Amino acid sequence: MKKAMPNPGANRSILIVTYLMVGLFVCMMGYFGYFLQVQKDNVINNSYNSRLDRFSDRIVRGQILSRDGHVLAETREEEGEVRAYPYGSLFAHVVGYSSNGKTGLESLGNFYLLTSHMNLVEQTVNELAGVKNIGDNVITTLDVNLQKAAGEALGDRRGAVVVLEPDTGKILALVSHPGFDPNTLGADWNWLISEENTEAQLLNRGTQGVYPPGSTFKIVTMLEYVREHPDTWQDFTFDCDGVYEQGEYKISCYHGNVHGHQTLEQAFANSCNGAFAALGQEIDLGKMRNLTEQLLFNRDLPLALAYSKSSFKMEEGADLWEILQTSIGQGGTQMTPIHNAMITAAIANGGVLMKPYLIERVESAAGEEIKRFLPEASGNLMTAREAEVLAGLMRQVVTEGTGSAVRTDDYPVAGKTGSAEFETDRETHAWFTGFAPADNPKIVVTVVVEEAGSGGQVAAPVARRVFDTFFGS
Repeated sequence: MKKAMPNPGANRSILIVTYLMVGLFVCMMGYFGYFLQVQKDNVINNSYNSRLDRFSDRIVRGQILSRDGHVLAETREEEGEVRAYPYGSLFAHVVGYSSNGKTGLESLGNFYLLTSHMNLVEQTVNELAGVKNIGDNVITTLDVNLQKAAGEALGDRRGAVVVLEPDTGKILALVSHPGFDPNTLGADWNWLISEENTEAQLLNRGTQGVYPPGSTFKIVTMLEYVREHPDTWQDFTFDCDGVYEQGEYKISCYHGNVHGHQTLEQAFANSCNGAFAALGQEIDLGKMRNLTEQLLFNRDLPLALAYSKSSFKMEEGADLWEILQTSIGQGGTQMTPIHNAMITAAIANGGVLMKPYLIERVESAAGEEIKRFLPEASGNLMTAREAEVLAGLMRQVVTEGTGSAVRTDDYPVAGKTGSAEFETDRETHAWFTGFAPADNPKIVVTVVVEEAGSGGQVAAPVARRVFDTFFGS
C-alpha cells in the first residue's frame, strides 16, 4: 500500500486559519477589556438604554451635590416623585434636567443616580416590602459660592462664565444666561422650544455658544509668532496711529485708539489690532493651521458635556483680508467659552491640558464612597517654555494694559481681554480669559458677555468678582 505524502500547502492553510482565529480571539478579548474599562459606563448611561427606565421603577433617583455638600438636585415625595432643584436657574445648564430628556449632570450621572449601594439587608427588606431603595449621590466639583458670584456678576446680560482648576481640570462653576427654571420645565417647555422664543434659554452658552474670540485669539497668533521666531520675537515693533492700512484694507484699533510706538509685549498688553494684523502677515499659514488644530480647533474636545466645536477656517493661500481679520480673532474663527478656558488653563498649567470634569465622586445614600474620579491629562497643547512666555505677556495685560479691571494687590492676575465684532452696527461681544495667582495658578476664569462692548470694561469686572470670591477678598 502506497503511503500518503504530506501536503505542505494544506498545512500552511491550516496554520493561517489557526493564526487568524487566535488573532480574532485576542482582538475580541482586547475590545471586551476596553469596553469594561472605558466604554461600559457610557453605553449603560446612554439615554436610549431602556434598562435605566426599569431601574427607576425600583430605585429613587439620588441627589446631586456641590463639592461643599449643598443639594443641587433631589427627588421629593409630592404626590409621587418630583425632581427638585433648590437653586432654580442658577445651576440649570450644568446640572441639567431629567424630564423632557436628560441634560447636564442629570445625564452624565444617570447610571450612578439610579444605582443603589444601600445595606444589602435593607435593600432585601425594601424589595420584599415593595419599597424603593435610595439611589447613590453624585458629588460634583461645583462650588456654590463661585457659581453665585459668577451669576450675580453676569446679571441679566446674555453670556457665560466658565471657572476651571487648571492643574486638575475640575469645573468649579459654569453659568449661562439667560437661563430657565428646571422646577417648572414641564410647564414652560412649549414656550422654551417655540419659534417665537428667540432667547435660546436651553442653550448652554458656556459649552455650546460659539463666538468670534476677538482679541483673546491674539494668544494663539502670538504663540505661532513666538514658535516661528523663538529668539527674535521681542525685536518686533510697530507704530500705531489707530488705523492700519494695507492696500485697499483698513484695520482699526478698538474705538480708533492710537497706541504709538509699540514693542510686541506692549502691543499684546494694549491689544493693538494694527500690530497683530501686521504680525499676521509674517506667519506661515500652514503652520498656523497646524497650531490651531493642536489647540483643538475643528476637533473634538475632551469634555463629557454637550458642546459645539470651535472652528478655524483660514487655509494656506488665504487672501490678505482674511489674514488681517483672522490674526486679530475675527474673520471666520469661532470659539466656545469652555474651549477658551481650556487653552488658558493649559497656559496656567505649563502647557499641559487637564481634561475638564464635573463629577468628583459617587457616594451611597449612607455616605460610603463608591467611586472617585481622578484628574487626567489630555496632552500638551504647547511647551512649558511657550506657556511661560504667554503667561508673562498675559500678566502685562493686567499690570500695564487693557486688563486693569482685574488688577489688585491681593493676588496677581494674568489675562487677556477681547472685544469681538460679529455684525455691522451692533455692539461687540466682551471677552476676558485669565488665571490667578499669576505665579502659582489655582483658578481660571473665562467670561463672554454678548453685545456688551469692551472686554476690559465689561467682562473683566465679571471675572474680578469671581476671583475675589475665590480668594476671599
